[in-house]
Amino acid sequence: MYAAATESLIKQAREIKEEDLQKFCGRIIKQLHPKELGGETVDSLQRLHLIVSANKYARELPSDLVMNLQTVLCSSSSPEQLQVLSSSILQEIFPLSVPSLCSDLSQDSRVISHLASVVLSQAGNKEDVIPLCHRLLRSLESRLSEGQISKHTLPILSKIISVYPEILTDDQLNLVSRKLVDWLRYASVQQGTSMSSGGFFSGPRTRQPAPLTEVDGVVTGDFFTVLCVGQSYTEDQWMNMYTFSMIKSWLLTYDTDGTTNAESAPLIGTQVIQLQHQDDRSELDSSVMSMVSATSSSNRLLPPKERLREKAFEYCQRLIEQSDRKALKRMDTELQKACIVESVSIMDIICGEDPSYVYRAFPSIKALYRRLNGDISQARALLPIAQFYLNHSETAAVDSEAVFSQLFRHCPLEQFNEPMLTFEFIRFCLLNASVLQDRVAPYRQSFPNLLKFLAWNSPGLITEFVELLPSLVAPETAIELLHTLLDLPCLAAALDLQHRSACYHASDHTTWNQQGAKIATCLDAFHQPSYRGLFLYILRPEAGTGDTIDRLKMLHEIVADMAESPRVVRCAQVVPVLLHVYFNTVTQIADEKLINHLLLVLLERSSLLYNIKTFNTEVQKVFITHLQALCKLHPSLIVDQSKELLDFAGSTANIYSKEDLYTHVVWVIGVYLSVSYDCRCTVELITSYFESLEAVLFEIMQVRQSASPPRFSPRLITVLMTTLTKLATRSQDLIPSGPVMACYSEEDSEEIITRAHELINLLKLPNVAQFVLAPSAEGDSPRWHRDTNASLPQGMRAVSGILHGQINFLPT
Repeated sequence: MYAAATESLIKQAREIKEEDLQKFCGRIIKQLHPKELGGETVDSLQRLHLIVSANKYARELPSDLVMNLQTVLCSSSSPEQLQVLSSSILQEIFPLSVPSLCSDLSQDSRVISHLASVVLSQAGNKEDVIPLCHRLLRSLESRLSEGQISKHTLPILSKIISVYPEILTDDQLNLVSRKLVDWLRYASVQQGTSMSSGGFFSGPRTRQPAPLTEVDGVVTGDFFTVLCVGQSYTEDQWMNMYTFSMIKSWLLTYDTDGTTNAESAPLIGTQVIQLQHQDDRSELDSSVMSMVSATSSSNRLLPPKERLREKAFEYCQRLIEQSDRKALKRMDTELQKACIVESVSIMDIICGEDPSYVYRAFPSIKALYRRLNGDISQARALLPIAQFYLNHSETAAVDSEAVFSQLFRHCPLEQFNEPMLTFEFIRFCLLNASVLQDRVAPYRQSFPNLLKFLAWNSPGLITEFVELLPSLVAPETAIELLHTLLDLPCLAAALDLQHRSACYHASDHTTWNQQGAKIATCLDAFHQPSYRGLFLYILRPEAGTGDTIDRLKMLHEIVADMAESPRVVRCAQVVPVLLHVYFNTVTQIADEKLINHLLLVLLERSSLLYNIKTFNTEVQKVFITHLQALCKLHPSLIVDQSKELLDFAGSTANIYSKEDLYTHVVWVIGVYLSVSYDCRCTVELITSYFESLEAVLFEIMQVRQSASPPRFSPRLITVLMTTLTKLATRSQDLIPSGPVMACYSEEDSEEIITRAHELINLLKLPNVAQFVLAPSAEGDSPRWHRDTNASLPQGMRAVSGILHGQINFLPT
């Protein structure tokens, strides 16, 4: 959310009228005069940028203003702040004429950098970008002095090929590959020159270039990399850094032959010979020929693209070696970690393009893994290593089970609260889900650990887990996974307590109490030995210790005070979404035994959920939806689980706490308890269901003498009646009227029916009915039968007269 002042400014920018905008633009046109450029112009351009960017629809500005902005942008004499603002505004307005922007590309690298942003945002097709691309390539191809090399060239070129990978021809690809090789492998190992003061009586003098050092302070003895440290850097060293930053995307975009990966084709033999000759000449002309190692002479005969791959591989191996050094500065330590991640990823790509590199790479990767394994601070670096093992362990006949066991067991367990690791770990799982579920046994067993990421970061990971969850569903762990999903809010509460407990010492009750009385109580319970087993289960790292626990209700009570925690509430909100994904997946792989088990879990867990506001209701809605789906898929469930269903449907207590679910259970009984669905559906079974439901209907239909009798929805009552009617049609013994009355004569039947009507009418007046049908003990006295003023027969006749003669008097 924005601050109130910011919200107000954005609202004003969105609601500005066209007439006011045109007046404002006219004022800016006057301010853009070369003599008027200043602070007021900057302020006006900032306001204009807010106006054009605050709305999702592009604004149309006066053509004069657009021309003036282009002039400021393309002028090397314009202040850079004005160029940045002009570029930002031109990116947001209606599509410009891109050819006019590229008609006179400046030699100034700063201008090209800002202009490129406009061209890329406004270009409608590849042809619009070609002039800019050619300009960048010419700057690479020309022999510019060191100070003229544009550090902006490679980032812009990288952006262009990411959008239009097919824009470069084979010759252009070879040109770029040769330049990348030169910058990547042959940059200077001396620091850049810097000016220093010569003292009070002398002018500044130039210091002699000093050698670069490693991160541990040792003088660099090999070629330059991004892990070499110096006070200042030369232009070719800067280009080395830029090259390393884009080499991964370059390799992913173009294959060995220089074509895009989607359009790979072999080169013609004569072209290879020509490219080899050009490459030789390029190296002979290089000013750093003396730095070429002995092994590079054999590589010189390779085509440019293959040489780039070779040099990139050597560069990454050197970075892995440098990362083992003890850095003097913390900043360099973080840089080492980033370089490990990038280097292993690049080596993985190279080995994927050419499997011969696998055997050269694995010794370094194995040594790196042994060094990093067990170091929590290096957890992120384990992911690209695991990716390398996943892609190439079979090629090299290397066992990778220990790597993945360590990865899935320890990283989520110890680093679930690290946002960056969480994102990268889940992304790794998503990218490799199909391979992991087929080839990596620890993957599916680790879902209790993986769900810790979701429990701690629920809002940010729901989309990823909706996509990831199906790969975690397996028949052997499906039931345990369902229980774990239902207990996800409880897991969030346990993780919160674990995290707080690690932050505050167990004896520091003062600090605990500052967290609030409820949380302090939960923290005390977390450390109680009697509850240790409950928390160990809910925080378990892998599946296989049991589907659930017997004392789950006790665990819910222990963490009940955490139910209002924001993290727990947010976690509870994602559970229904995941349950839908789970059931849609499990029904595709489940056999009849698993389906039966799922139904039992639905009935059991409907009364055993963490008590969070609206959580129970939302979960029961999911149960209702998939109860019907399960019964439709396997109608025999009603017969197989008759005992459990009879217990559930025969208990009126289930109506009070989960009326909707109870109603749907009754409905599926009425639909699927039929011999047409299962031949085992006997008369006795139908009668059992009928009697159980009839007793429930009779109980809830009674009029209770209380101030607030229970109210049940008409829907429940009508479903019960309908189900009873359906069951009666399937067993003639449950329709008593015909067969029973046939046993009596017409006179006897009439007497029975008359008596039934009398009793029904009598019950319409409860007080009278009590007097008639349940008189006091004095009713045995002869007086009640002889005294005409108090005799029972006379009372009966009076009541009968009222009921039959004045029927309209009765309430309806």
